[in-house]
Amino acid sequence: MKDLNLEIARLLQRAGLGGLHSEWEIRIVVIAGILLVSYLATKAFRRLIIPALQKISSRTRATWDDHLFQDKVMHGACRLIPPIVWYILLPLAFDSSPVLLELLRKGCLIYLIVVALMLVSVFLDTLREISDEHETLRNRPLQGIYQMIKLLSVSVGCILVVSILIGRDATTILAGLGASAAVLMLIFRDSILGLVAGVQLSANDMLRPGDWITMAKYGADGYVTEVSLTTVKVQNFDKTITTIPPYALVSDSFQNWRGMRECGGRRIKRSVLLDASTVRFCTPEETERLLKEGLAQKEDLSENVVNTRIFRSYMQRYLKSNPGIRPDLLQMVRTLQPTSEGIPVEIYCFTKATDWIPYETFQSALFDHIIAILPRFGLRIYQRPAGTDFRRNPAGNP
Repeated sequence: MKDLNLEIARLLQRAGLGGLHSEWEIRIVVIAGILLVSYLATKAFRRLIIPALQKISSRTRATWDDHLFQDKVMHGACRLIPPIVWYILLPLAFDSSPVLLELLRKGCLIYLIVVALMLVSVFLDTLREISDEHETLRNRPLQGIYQMIKLLSVSVGCILVVSILIGRDATTILAGLGASAAVLMLIFRDSILGLVAGVQLSANDMLRPGDWITMAKYGADGYVTEVSLTTVKVQNFDKTITTIPPYALVSDSFQNWRGMRECGGRRIKRSVLLDASTVRFCTPEETERLLKEGLAQKEDLSENVVNTRIFRSYMQRYLKSNPGIRPDLLQMVRTLQPTSEGIPVEIYCFTKATDWIPYETFQSALFDHIIAILPRFGLRIYQRPAGTDFRRNPAGNP
């Protein structure tokens, strides 16, 4: 190194700076040269290498490389150049001051770790952008995994910084942290459980951003807006936000309505209560009238046919012919166990409309039709008598 310093002194004399006899004067010139080299290297990387890489990536059909070579990632990589150059060239200026040299090189290493962590953070953000554009990955809850990687990176970076400051090996610090693992597990409990839950949710495809979920225990009934390391945010239909721990979605039960949207059919499972006193055998005149009105078919009629049977057959045909109902999914009209409130007749089918308002509009129109058509079959909806039902007119008629 002394020979190198002599060569530097000779170069300075040839450059007309032979009057610098003080060691610090020469050192300042060398430091200025080191700063100039780092500046030129950084400029060359920004002005030459980055445009070349971006030009190459723009010519490829893939889009992921466009994200990896975008400005924020490349500028993050640029920040690595100065501390690396300083760490390599500082011995030229401080060879005679080993204590100061060691201190400055430690500073360079810490600076390098910090900018490396910044680059890792930007890189992970870029990976998230790539996954958001990917057809398969965009619906995966990967944000929690990215956040956990960031957390681990920062933890490793802090350990390395501490090891540099105290002059100890990082493995020794990790061994010391092993003794306090219980405390660390307590501190990072939610993060660890969130990471494990996020992996399970992603691997089993249990939850995606945009899914409609219902979880009564947490008062959640709406769309998933965000799946992070520690929380799952659900925007309810009343515009409130419910936050759920990710591990609760794995350990507890919740209802995901994604299957309904993917199949393109939403179920109707609702009953009408018939007044039991209106259930009876149809007379020949009634069956003839129902045939003429198109409310019954000959195969529905037999001796002693009951009006509820004709009604069920009519509703079954009505469901099959309705354009708003999925013909390939289950359709059924059945009579349930009679109750004190009447005889339930259940309508079971799937609508083509899956959104809330069109679904409710169709369901309401369907049951409006049922209630309106029941008197044609001699049937009546059961209704508890109100006070007005007990009033009598002046003639004494009910």
